[in-house]
Order: sequence, then C-alpha cells, then structure tokens
Amino acid sequence: MTATGTTALLGVAAEAALTVPGVAGLQARLAHRLAAAAAPTRADTTTPHRTPPEAGIRADRAPDGSGWHIEVRCVLAEGRRALDIARDVHDQVGAALVSHLAALGAAEPVTVAVTVTGIAARRDAA
Repeated sequence: MTATGTTALLGVAAEAALTVPGVAGLQARLAHRLAAAAAPTRADTTTPHRTPPEAGIRADRAPDGSGWHIEVRCVLAEGRRALDIARDVHDQVGAALVSHLAALGAAEPVTVAVTVTGIAARRDAA
C-alpha cells in the first residue's frame, strides 16, 4: 500500500476511535509533538496550531508484510472504566480498518493496540 494508503488508514482509524463514547481525544506521538514545538510560530495568533487526530495513530506493516499493526493513543473522559473504553476503541478501529481495506480489495489482517495516555477531567459548569 502506498503512503497515500497509509494516510487513509490513519484517517479511518482516527475517525473510528473518536466516535467511541468516552474518548476525549487522541494524543500525538512524541515525534509529532516535538515537530510542532520546533515549527516556527505564525504571525497569526488567532488560529492556534492544531495537531491532526491522525497524529495519535501509528500504522506499520507487519514484519512479514502480511498485514497491519495499528497503535491508537487515546485520552479518555472521566465517567467510564478505562478498560471498557479501550476495548470499544480496539473493536471499533479494527472493524473500520478491516471494512476500509476490504472496500479497496486489499483484505489483510489488522492488529490494534490501544494505549490510554491520560484521563481528561470533567469541567463542571459553575
């Protein structure tokens, strides 16, 4: 699959993860965060720099080339068990990617690892 295909996989995985109730967002990997910090600041300060959700997803080919390994880095919202949300993310992302690959005629195995990087506290309206 080409780089464009990998980019599409990242987008599909990010979209699927963000639809799971309890996912507050995806956390970019360290390389993305360092690149964003090192980027020159723009004169336009009205638009803050935003890291795309895809930065919280990593897609690698399996070492033997037989499929994909996907890592999802999630920040969760308070209120539900982290295990339940992580399991839902795993299932949702896996199903979305298998469906996406099948639609492209490239049915390949997909493994999904979910890493919970933090819990976002609820902000009560005062």
